[in-house]
Amino acid sequence: MSEKSKISCYSLRSEYDLNSLRVRKLGLERKSFGEITIRLESDVAEVFPNADAVKEALKFLIRIVQ
Repeated sequence: MSEKSKISCYSLRSEYDLNSLRVRKLGLERKSFGEITIRLESDVAEVFPNADAVKEALKFLIRIVQ
């Protein structure tokens, strides 16, 4: 393979704009785009099977308080 074909093989197309690329980190320091992440203590997390269950419980509590 020639040097020129190696370069073109690994080059990105002009429509890919890497300046607007958003990268997520792994672990606790990661960013979520447009969402808020909340850490639950282990005893609380055991009660809820998933994020939707937590949202439903919090929305129910909000309706009761209002």
